[in-house]
Amino acid sequence: MPTKKGSAKWMGGLKDGKGRITLESGAMSDQPYGFNTRFEDGAGTNPEELIGGAHAACFSMALSNMLGQEGITADSIETTSAVTIDMQGDGPKITKAHLTTVISADADEAKILEIAEKAKEGCPVSKVLNCDITMDAKVA
Repeated sequence: MPTKKGSAKWMGGLKDGKGRITLESGAMSDQPYGFNTRFEDGAGTNPEELIGGAHAACFSMALSNMLGQEGITADSIETTSAVTIDMQGDGPKITKAHLTTVISADADEAKILEIAEKAKEGCPVSKVLNCDITMDAKVA
């Protein structure tokens, strides 16, 4: 299995510093991030947004695989993962990831939702997150 890389460069102090992030694939190159993009409404990306995208993609692929194992092929799986960072006594911590997914498939709705719950728990990104993971799933 391949190992994938992302890289970042940070310059300056926490609040006045600036960073740039790049993904090995080239899908994102030299994108800005900083205190204002993470804890305020500044332009640029941040680690939580990237984790959210990775979580949504991973969950969707895991669900597709698990549905396939049951003989179900989804027409589409559209997922968002909203990742929340909160301040705690020892500093900021990712506390929640909330998946919202709409699954378009011609199969029993209860079965699809049951499989979605398993995918929520079983996708590799869910397994690495040390936070509360919730989900709203709907079959279209």
